[in-house]
Amino acid sequence: MMACGIWIFRYLVCGLLVLTAVGVVEGKNAGKDLRQEADRVTDLPGQSPVKFRHFAGYVNVRPKDHKALFYWFFEAEEGVAEKPLVLWLNGGPGCSSVAYGAVQELGPFLIRNNQSDLILNKFSWNKAANLLFVEAPVGVGFSYTNKTQDLETLGDGVTAEDSYGFLLGWFKRFPNFKSHEFYITGESYAGHYVPQLAELIYENNKKASKDSIINLKGFMIGNAVINDETDQLGFIEYAWSHTIISDQLYHNILKECDFKSNTATSLCNAYIRSFLQAYSDIDIYSIYTPVCLRSSGQTTTKLLAGPPLFTKRELWYKLPMGYDPCTELYTETYFNRQDVQRALHANVTKLSYPYTTCSNVISKWNDSPNTVLPIIKKLLGAGLRIWIYSGDTDGRVPATSTRKSLNELGLPVEEAWRAWFHRRQVAGWVVTYEGGLTFATVRGAGHQVPVLRPDQALFLFSHFLSSKTLPPSRF
Repeated sequence: MMACGIWIFRYLVCGLLVLTAVGVVEGKNAGKDLRQEADRVTDLPGQSPVKFRHFAGYVNVRPKDHKALFYWFFEAEEGVAEKPLVLWLNGGPGCSSVAYGAVQELGPFLIRNNQSDLILNKFSWNKAANLLFVEAPVGVGFSYTNKTQDLETLGDGVTAEDSYGFLLGWFKRFPNFKSHEFYITGESYAGHYVPQLAELIYENNKKASKDSIINLKGFMIGNAVINDETDQLGFIEYAWSHTIISDQLYHNILKECDFKSNTATSLCNAYIRSFLQAYSDIDIYSIYTPVCLRSSGQTTTKLLAGPPLFTKRELWYKLPMGYDPCTELYTETYFNRQDVQRALHANVTKLSYPYTTCSNVISKWNDSPNTVLPIIKKLLGAGLRIWIYSGDTDGRVPATSTRKSLNELGLPVEEAWRAWFHRRQVAGWVVTYEGGLTFATVRGAGHQVPVLRPDQALFLFSHFLSSKTLPPSRF
């Protein structure tokens, strides 16, 4: 019964015990949101002491819904009341923002080995903002549905709607952040998630009551999937320009494969197999870093959506993926620990499957438009600040792809392509377009920019939030 009094009653019923506990606390803390306090994390295994607060738990997608999304929220290290609120989304689709963004990339606590301790990240993005991670859609990480058929109907549209519903519920639990400037960030397939969610917020704000308006100001996405045709062309060009494929294979693919219609001849199929084989021994997401070698073989991640002509090949799902697949194993081990789940108020429904960095229970993806460029153009016209960045050693969604895709927008250039600097060194290159769009590269970073260039990533993020121009010189 003690487990019910301390743990389960936070999310389940436990009868009158909830009402009694609430009555006592309300009398002492008038106006305090008890659900918010119930989500506060106070005893996370392996965590060093910190001055900021963090919270984790579930928010129903809609009131009394059978779907609930899991979140982890970190207040800013300083100036909580003044700093913006930023949502981070990972892609896949089907991969966890908690397992990747929060503990492998930009959160305050990082998992870097198979020990229990969490490493403090001195370049955590909660130095610049209040930072919210959510696992979406249901079936990802700890997020769940009580109707298994929901896992068969997932896609971009459902993900956007459910994420929006989550945000409305989260702001009710954390009303003190409702007036903060709100930004959405993410990487990879979040190139779909982020603009689609931003558009939904923008449209719903037009008809929302005052209590339901979300103070959206802009978004930033990295190494983003945004336009299939040009993404695929840039994918091929990058492999050739970085000496991964031969001249002959490069020209043969361009000759035989139709990326506009995504139709393939038998020769195209053969050439794509050769292309994928060329990447089979290196990390496509960070072409200059080593892969993790294990006696049982390399760890791979199966992603549900990708370049249409490439994901039809079985070899696509066998490529080494992620900077260090061993780190992904450490992450899964950590989040499968019962003491960790208790501390994070997670897995309250006792899921029938283990925690994984990318979902093994989502078997298909039902809608994935071939471009989000019209959404980006629309939201630029609506006055949102939009930055897109690329780690320039990523072979999966390379800078060549993003440059070609953004050129499709046909926007006039406001400030021409130039180097930008951090700590007196070239940190990348940047171009600014009329209307509020900035595209920046990060020198020496792969698909997950904060992993290999954490200092530069935080610097870039801070400039995005403040809308400051990236430094044009060493001094």
